[in-house]
Amino acid sequence: MNKNTATKKRWVAGWKVRHLMVIAFGIAGTYAFLESRAQWSEMHRWNRAIGDMSLLMIAMSMAIGPLSRLFSVFRGTTPWRRELGIYGVILAVVHTAIILVGWVNWDLMRLFGYEFHPAGLYVMVNQGFGMANVIGIIALVYGLVLALSSSDWSQRKLGGPVWKFLQQGAYVLWMLMVVHTAYFLYFHFQDYHRSVPDPNWLQVPFAVLVSSVVALQISAFIKTWRLRRNRTRSEEQPLAG
Repeated sequence: MNKNTATKKRWVAGWKVRHLMVIAFGIAGTYAFLESRAQWSEMHRWNRAIGDMSLLMIAMSMAIGPLSRLFSVFRGTTPWRRELGIYGVILAVVHTAIILVGWVNWDLMRLFGYEFHPAGLYVMVNQGFGMANVIGIIALVYGLVLALSSSDWSQRKLGGPVWKFLQQGAYVLWMLMVVHTAYFLYFHFQDYHRSVPDPNWLQVPFAVLVSSVVALQISAFIKTWRLRRNRTRSEEQPLAG
């Protein structure tokens, strides 16, 4: 057994163990986010804590692929992408439910930035809120499709090429989640005619997290491109001679 194989086996665990560990991580992380905003209202505490944990899990899932390409020590972590992605999406569903129940009170027009006017009609008062929620809903749909297809059974039924093409939608999900989260972190709670809460402490960590994932993806792309270019050159060299 070589060193890389031994390292990989240290990361690999059965699917039941991975599910339990990711669930425990999700609970612990959500609790930590909750306690970090003890002064907020209950609805916003739970809304943000679960949303933040969802984003963190999806970010970790997105980072595993590039890390495994860049560093051999992470190659055994690849199976963890599935569980992190699944529970990240489940938390996103809970996050959406809290918004529907606690923020807009099941009034779907409010979800899209409208408020009921005394004249008897809905008027648009918050375009940014509505657009961010549209993006969030699209991300949720993407996430549900990916989560439901994240199984060996789905892979067998769909076939390798189709399943792989479908799973590439994770990049779309990631970018939609980033835009959705960025709006609420940096733009939504700014108003010139009413008091606004203190800046969310997650603004800087969020920027670092997103930048890190993007940097890993770019680095992995460059490494893969260089390896393929060198392989092509080595194959063509004997022919030139």
